[in-house]
Amino acid sequence: MLYRALGNSGMRISAIGLGTWAIGGTWWGGTDEADSIAAIRRGLDLGINLIDTAPVYGFGLSEELVGKAIKGYDRDKVVVATKVGLAWQTTEGQLFFEMDGKSVYRCLRPESIRYEVEQSLRRLGVDSIDLYQTHWQENTTPIADTMGALMELKAEGKIRAIGVSNATPAQMREYLAVGPLDSNQPLYNMLDRGIEAEALPFCREHDIAILSYSSLALGLLTGKIDPHREFGEGDQRRRNPRFTPENITRMNGLLEQFAPFREKYGLDQTQLTIAWTISRPGVTCALVGVRNARQAEELVRGGGVEISTADLTAMDAIIAGFGD
Repeated sequence: MLYRALGNSGMRISAIGLGTWAIGGTWWGGTDEADSIAAIRRGLDLGINLIDTAPVYGFGLSEELVGKAIKGYDRDKVVVATKVGLAWQTTEGQLFFEMDGKSVYRCLRPESIRYEVEQSLRRLGVDSIDLYQTHWQENTTPIADTMGALMELKAEGKIRAIGVSNATPAQMREYLAVGPLDSNQPLYNMLDRGIEAEALPFCREHDIAILSYSSLALGLLTGKIDPHREFGEGDQRRRNPRFTPENITRMNGLLEQFAPFREKYGLDQTQLTIAWTISRPGVTCALVGVRNARQAEELVRGGGVEISTADLTAMDAIIAGFGD
């Protein structure tokens, strides 16, 4: 496993992070508590030290499962990352979505942040959150006020490092005007590469770690999805146009073009997709969702391999020929 600096926080994180959106169950058709805890623990045992979660994943369930999973592990060896700013206890900010009878608002006001951090600390069962990230940006609260509140939490020892998610360079510049920013968590994978134009160069210039989410494009880039698979109710892929039988067939055809690279590096397609991601200049860590211990075991090898520049160029040429 490769380990890299988390910005200027002084912490080092594994090149693979365990994403826990799916184990929250919401948008994924439910979850299994025992399998979820086993997945996290297996990942930790195999050298993954970063776990990324958020309150909105299962409306607190994901954080609770992470808390149960890390109990008994050395806290100095587990980097717990969670988020703030998607709140259902308030009607302030910007309405984002409604689900399960809850109205979720993008809200980064200092008083809401104060409330949320205490709830996350309780659910996670920790005294301090290693990386606290603003989940989605909003335009009703000045970023200076948001960052000021986060800096206060850091001074109090309730959080160790500050990150953002889904933030533009202009927004990150406003955060930096108030204090140090250690990470940015954007959507990034072989198909979704919008950050390469501006956000990725900005983060490299300012020593901001990039933690990519949806690194496997909701599983599409594993090569394991059968074109005729039927996704159950509650699974977001059921109505996602990327998961039509025709597009799955097309994407599986794309991944077949990578056979020589799988053979060269001794990786399966999931592992190769991860290795491609963490080999991109400026990308620190690929967040990958796992729902059971077997999945955790299967992906780990990809976090220990860096693909050469020449091979990245060759793979990019294949990707460009297929589009998204």
